[in-house]
Amino acid sequence: MSPPNTDKPIDTAMVLAAGLGKRMRPLTDRVPKPLVEVAGYSLLDRLLDRLDEAGITRAVVNVHHLADQIEARLEKRRAAGAGPATIVSDERDALLETGGGVARALSLLGDAPFVIVNADTLWRQGMVEPIKAMIAAFDPAQMDTLLLLAPTVTAVGLEGIGDFLMEADGRLARRPEARVAPFVYAGCAIMTPAAFADVPKGAFSLNLLWDRAIEAERLYGLRLDGQFLHVGTIPAIAEAEAALVDIG
Repeated sequence: MSPPNTDKPIDTAMVLAAGLGKRMRPLTDRVPKPLVEVAGYSLLDRLLDRLDEAGITRAVVNVHHLADQIEARLEKRRAAGAGPATIVSDERDALLETGGGVARALSLLGDAPFVIVNADTLWRQGMVEPIKAMIAAFDPAQMDTLLLLAPTVTAVGLEGIGDFLMEADGRLARRPEARVAPFVYAGCAIMTPAAFADVPKGAFSLNLLWDRAIEAERLYGLRLDGQFLHVGTIPAIAEAEAALVDIG
């Protein structure tokens, strides 16, 4: 695999939209999770608008569960002239998990570092736009992966005890067993194509590559300026709407 092209700006994103959304059934039996609405606006539309505002010009969107609905929404956005430009990576034949989905789409993503974002990623923004901050902070000389992290204690709708410890320079370590970690993954990352060298065929998790980066001391984090809104269950929709009520 060729090394990342660091001369090109980071202007491409991989949007992970293929999941089954099992924890939101029965709602997601008829609506794919990315099209679930929070405060009258779908998670996918909110995310694509944020990517557009952050300077992302191309977004590769993978599809599997209720794929026709997601493709129809993307076509509606294209017809309306809404950015970024979108390309579908079709996983109807087999769900590939997060890592396998990105690996299948590598030929569409190009040779420069790219943003990876969960289609259900939602946050209440502070003073700094998170995706722009991620792009500005990413240094491929030091990093294989940069993760957006949010404080565990302030996350809305979160059921868990955090994911990572972060050193002063931003390097990350996994949460030790039986401990609460101060930071949770907030659904957005930047990775290089080279990080996908020697990956398994078929389905695998991005966590495999993040663990490799930890071993090489090349996994870094950036703290979210704002509040992470985890919309993982039906009750969490109302919690997120309440958190968004004063900012629209």
